[in-house]
Amino acid sequence: MQLKAANIRRKDSQTEKPMDRIERLKEFLATSPHDSFLKHALALEYVKQGDVEAAKECFEDLLRENENYIGSYYHLAKLHEQCNAKDDAIAVYIKGMEKAKQAGDDHAYRELQAAYEDLTF
Repeated sequence: MQLKAANIRRKDSQTEKPMDRIERLKEFLATSPHDSFLKHALALEYVKQGDVEAAKECFEDLLRENENYIGSYYHLAKLHEQCNAKDDAIAVYIKGMEKAKQAGDDHAYRELQAAYEDLTF
């Protein structure tokens, strides 16, 4: 029975409109305003919609509050790249690599390093 319920929830989330997901994430954030996962998810929804400025704002807010949420550095830097803000992207990659190294997250470090090198070499 649990499997069936999980399938129903998955189907509902797949048919949900992007604005519905954004509104739902905002509702969750209203009750858990410091939830890094929710902020990251909201930023990704804005990316899907093409709202680069809202996505950047979400990622920047998240990283101001929790600079150890390493996955957000990659996405924020990519948004800076899209906006032709190369220096900003480089700075975000560097900070992300520093945080990944401190956390011992070699996988994230290598991803950030590869993106950084693609941009700078």
